Amino acid sequence: MPTPNLPTSLLLNGREFSYDAIQQTPTPHASLNGYEARVLELLRQWLTGAQEFGLRTSGSTGQPQLIVLKRRQLAASAARTGDYFDLGPGDRALVCLNCEFIGGKMMLVRGLERHMHLTIVEPHADPFDFVPAEAEFDFGAFVPLQLRAVLAAGRAPRLNKLRAILVGGAGVEPSLLREIQHLKVPVYLTYGMTETASHMALRRLNGPDASPHYRVLPGLHLGQDERGCLTVRGDVTDDQLIVTNDRIELLDKHTFDWLGRVDFVINSGGVKVQAEKVEQVLDVALAELGQSRRAFVAGRPDERLGQAVTAYVEGTALPPAAEQRLLALLGQRLDKYEQPKAVVYVPTFRTTASGKLDRAATLRGSAPARRGAAGQP
Repeated sequence: MPTPNLPTSLLLNGREFSYDAIQQTPTPHASLNGYEARVLELLRQWLTGAQEFGLRTSGSTGQPQLIVLKRRQLAASAARTGDYFDLGPGDRALVCLNCEFIGGKMMLVRGLERHMHLTIVEPHADPFDFVPAEAEFDFGAFVPLQLRAVLAAGRAPRLNKLRAILVGGAGVEPSLLREIQHLKVPVYLTYGMTETASHMALRRLNGPDASPHYRVLPGLHLGQDERGCLTVRGDVTDDQLIVTNDRIELLDKHTFDWLGRVDFVINSGGVKVQAEKVEQVLDVALAELGQSRRAFVAGRPDERLGQAVTAYVEGTALPPAAEQRLLALLGQRLDKYEQPKAVVYVPTFRTTASGKLDRAATLRGSAPARRGAAGQP
């Protein structure tokens, strides 16, 4: 007899699959697409007690790497998130992240471990296009692109029926952050990586408890190395010390500010410039010009400076007057060494398989720079 109120099946792309059937030895099924088959295999492995899981890192800062996490690490992460958000039997989770990477994989594990009703859809810009209009959820996780698309489609009322929303995998641009302020549902920006079995810290983005700081989940231990980069140890790391390349300001043993990747530091004329700091100012300036575009900052080889701070903007070139206005805004808000010396327009940014910006691939394929009038050091 099944335990009352515990789900015995899930929905995958609108089709119901029982947990009993998923556990059976997989057989070819002509009606499944490749993604569905891979998700069902991931579920089967968990349901049949697999103890190790191979996962690829996102590749957003380098080549994707295959790492192995133990079942107890994934279970510990699921328990910590489940406790934090009080998730339990009968709660409904929308799984719309790519389940072949840690963010989506952990949505599955949380659902199974906490006996939640799982509705899984293949990753799309607006996942609500692929679930019934009457479907309601308690918990969901989105990448910023998805959350932006959902809000643009006028689905804020549906989001407000959730108890909590996670957003991660990329930075939240100022224009999206402003839209999030209108939501009643608590929205949390996540910090984590494959090696920590998804998020290990959260930052509330809206409501009276909004904060500029990340707070680590209970039971995990933070530190810094000699570079000022975050270290973490706990059950989600199998009690191994994980040393990241993320520069942080450690405010106390539970709270930190993320400053940027140490490998995104630009050495321009002997001055070290943190790319992410410049990116935040660039995002705001583009938004003020009515340009809802993706952008990032990187060092471009320069004979005199070694590396020249360069803005990479997605899409067609801005009109000359708009570009000059953009550079003027950056000049007002950044130190002279931080100001981009050029703007490069890239028709479409490259992305990784998990949907993150692939800086390295974008830089390799970028067109020659269009020079701006930013001040020289």
